[in-house]
Amino acid sequence: MYKFIFIFLIIANVVSAESIKNIGEKGKINEVDKIIHVKMYDNYFIPEIINIKKEQTIKFVVVNYGDLVHEFNIATKKMHLSHQKEMMKMVEYGILLGNKIDNQKMKKISKEDHSMSHSHSNSVLLEPKKQGEIIWKFSSDTVLEAACNIPGHYESGMISKINKN
Repeated sequence: MYKFIFIFLIIANVVSAESIKNIGEKGKINEVDKIIHVKMYDNYFIPEIINIKKEQTIKFVVVNYGDLVHEFNIATKKMHLSHQKEMMKMVEYGILLGNKIDNQKMKKISKEDHSMSHSHSNSVLLEPKKQGEIIWKFSSDTVLEAACNIPGHYESGMISKINKN
């Protein structure tokens, strides 16, 4: 029984790592080709369309100008829909509080549920008036979008299309 559980955990980790690998990879600061400034407002991003080239390394400088907590997450639509379940759990656990992130609670809960740490290289979670950065290398042909996965935000259209030229 323990072998089965161990093998399941290994497979789950490989599949999870593979899904991130399929959308690109964490970029290196000394390889940045382009800087894109992203403004997050309540339920929309500027720019709405992000134009990049395959193999480019982009530094996203993301500022939350809204009154609510927002996320900027680079992924496929399928990955966003899956990630929204984790974000809902963050609300249920009292980690996401509308305009605030309870970082102490996040740290405590993530010791038992690692999905609550929100430490993804393709994502930044920001309180109002805060700034963050993502450096991402677009090394795949996968169709991507940037979105906010906080409950209700994706559904209201908080998505930027990523065009690869």
